[in-house]
Amino acid sequence: MQAIATTLFDPAALRRLGRVLLRVLSVLACIAAWQWAASRHLDLGLVTFQNVPSPRDVIEAALALIESPKLEQHLKASVYRVFAGFAGALVVGIALGLVIGRSRLLEDVLLPPLEVLRPIPAVAWIPLAILMFPSSEMSMVYITFIGALFPILLNTIHGVEGVDPRLIASSRSLGAGRWTIFTEVILPAAAPSIVTGLSIGMGTAWFCLVTAEMISGQFGIGYYTWASYTIQNYPEIVVGMLFIGVIGMGSSILVKRIGNLFLPWYLMQRKKR
Repeated sequence: MQAIATTLFDPAALRRLGRVLLRVLSVLACIAAWQWAASRHLDLGLVTFQNVPSPRDVIEAALALIESPKLEQHLKASVYRVFAGFAGALVVGIALGLVIGRSRLLEDVLLPPLEVLRPIPAVAWIPLAILMFPSSEMSMVYITFIGALFPILLNTIHGVEGVDPRLIASSRSLGAGRWTIFTEVILPAAAPSIVTGLSIGMGTAWFCLVTAEMISGQFGIGYYTWASYTIQNYPEIVVGMLFIGVIGMGSSILVKRIGNLFLPWYLMQRKKR
């Protein structure tokens, strides 16, 4: 009772509760609008809901998938592909971003070819991924790797380049060497931007999942979604989309929360604002 009373009279807690309620109401409003448009087979000319399944149809398809023994296999396959690709992108993206952000020579050498590759969509990598890797599993991991790499890389570069030069100059005046400046000034200052890049990279890895699982395979949420499309099972298509969206959002939040554990000074600064 005391905890409830404290919450009721705490302005900060009330604001947090209000934000949570607003977000829940926003989702419910979207579902209600979807139900209304799908049940009436709304046709606006440019956009039509005549073949769009209703939330009720999607819930029934979701329950059928949850009860199916294949759900676990789909989830395990997709989670492995996304997290394996993300782990590789984390190592490569942060390492390249740090050296490119600190060295003009390496920026001139490495950044131009990376910028050429960056706009290429994941689906365009499918033929080359099949040619480059001996197994379809590695090809799918590579597609999610490419999806996660560039958000991590660019955010790391921007974080390093955005470090206040006065901090570096002050450290040098106090006798700090290159390694000390890098580990105790540049890396902590760039860390918030790196964590943001990791969160975005996780989301884009899930975004590329359907493309990756189009290559081959019998399991995976992306494969499930694509297979549902080929047989025109519209409710299952939406179920696959929602699974990818919810798991991708949860993964991005998890990465952000874990990253924030290493940024206590940054979180304190945000609270003071």
